[in-house]
Amino acid sequence: MATPIGNLKDITYRAIEVLKAVDVIAAEDTRVTAKLLNHYGITSKKLVSLHQHNEQRAAPHVIGHLAARRSVALASDAGTPAFSDPGARLVAAVREAGYPVVPIPGPNAAAAALSASGLAGPQFLFYGFLPAKSGERRSTIQEIALLPYQLLFYEAPHRVLETISDLNVGLGGARQIVIARELTKLFETIHTCRLDEAEGWLKADANRQKGEFVLIIEGASRGDDAQRVDAERVLTLLLEDLPVKQAAALAARITGARKNELYARALQLKRDA
Repeated sequence: MATPIGNLKDITYRAIEVLKAVDVIAAEDTRVTAKLLNHYGITSKKLVSLHQHNEQRAAPHVIGHLAARRSVALASDAGTPAFSDPGARLVAAVREAGYPVVPIPGPNAAAAALSASGLAGPQFLFYGFLPAKSGERRSTIQEIALLPYQLLFYEAPHRVLETISDLNVGLGGARQIVIARELTKLFETIHTCRLDEAEGWLKADANRQKGEFVLIIEGASRGDDAQRVDAERVLTLLLEDLPVKQAAALAARITGARKNELYARALQLKRDA
């Protein structure tokens, strides 16, 4: 069932009724769920821990409760379970055991950010969290760089600057990005700028780097696709015989791509070689 992503009022009547009615609540963090229950005067509920590190082990225990005819609700700390949160393995195990799974819809950070982004593209790709390691993150960004869909990511505050920097290099600085942080909370911020301006905006105020982030970036255009493929090919060939700076400058002259972006990409190719 979906739980508030910040503001405790963002919960459906149905979700509250379910929390009151069930026998057991499987919670990502029992302390977080207990705070929600206390806020709505829901007491004396059995809470069991189910998070990303114990989900596989905890699933049989949940199924045991169901076998004993106890009703169980699954709640993540914030938002919808199994949406970049634990839950998918448990749901699969419960369904395989023959028990019904009933979704209780509600808050979702990605949907909230997208609805307030103002980006008009009709399709989007929700990726979730990019890899934490820089090399894997850059490779992943390259794999999705040419997709024509809006790209949605979640990111943690301690990695957001590195991720923005890699997105700028991998996708090109001309794209629009929407930075949504602390959604539904006191310091909610939704900021739109060019991708090559985003890192500077975050660094201008340390408070802008705090909180949980949703990043939305416009998809590649057909012209961008052709230029990027051409520039990547030319740059890769030139790097076989020329130093990084010279290869980037020459590739920019040949393809019309931005020299700074090609230079950053050349450094990345050299590091990953």
